[in-house]
Amino acid sequence: MLQAIRTYLKKPDLFEKSQTKFWDDPHISQSMLKAHLDPSLESATRKLDFVKQSVDWISDILPPWQYKRLLDLGCGPGIYAELFNARGYQVTGVDISRNSIQYAKNAAKDNRSNIRYQNIDYIQSPIMGEYDLATMIYCDFGVLSGKEREMLLRKVYHALSPKGCFLFDVFTPFEYENRKEYKIWNYEESGFWRKTPYLLLQSLYRYDGDNTFLNQYIVAADGEIACYNNWEHTFEIKELETALLEAGFNDLQFFRNVTGAKYEYGNNTICAIAKKSNIH
Repeated sequence: MLQAIRTYLKKPDLFEKSQTKFWDDPHISQSMLKAHLDPSLESATRKLDFVKQSVDWISDILPPWQYKRLLDLGCGPGIYAELFNARGYQVTGVDISRNSIQYAKNAAKDNRSNIRYQNIDYIQSPIMGEYDLATMIYCDFGVLSGKEREMLLRKVYHALSPKGCFLFDVFTPFEYENRKEYKIWNYEESGFWRKTPYLLLQSLYRYDGDNTFLNQYIVAADGEIACYNNWEHTFEIKELETALLEAGFNDLQFFRNVTGAKYEYGNNTICAIAKKSNIH
């Protein structure tokens, strides 16, 4: 087992993929769902008060009477989707987690919400349908590699109606400004990563030349070792402008976050609204 652990101790190449699939693990996906549903946590989903402020602002600046068909990318268990639906949007939510989508479908049935949910990987699968507004909230855009980001922007662009908009947020390099690389071992009897006892080696790697950071988790339990690479590319406005314009979007707006606060240099997040160009 020690020899197996050693293979993971070198710094991975930029955006090197994990061998183990994070979302397919039954225990981890249940842990993620629990984190999503805790209104006091800011982990899988932001705190509920912030989410409600986001929906208030989005429905004011991009109202449902003008942007009726909404695509919620990475919808999780449907927290945003339910609030958008209540505001009058016609919502389609997509997510890679089977557990989250099943929870969202059950909640929609219980709430008699007219929301469509799809369990798909929106990087590997096509985005079906036409939408007036696409949202991707809580910095999911930054977990993708450069090629994956380009691919997703093209998919979103072609899935939008002629006057459609894409709203998403990202972290800036200031999110990691004072954080040094580290490796920390922890022992857990039971926890987020496994139901049974395990050792966890948590590492932070910096790739400052690419404004990218890796939160790596190596889990050692009886008879197994698994490694999970959680990447985070951070952005400055110029990079976002270039990527969005190259994908065909125009009329770009930038805010501090998804509640519409004014952006200032030094903020930890950026929210972008990009309108589809009619001439691309």
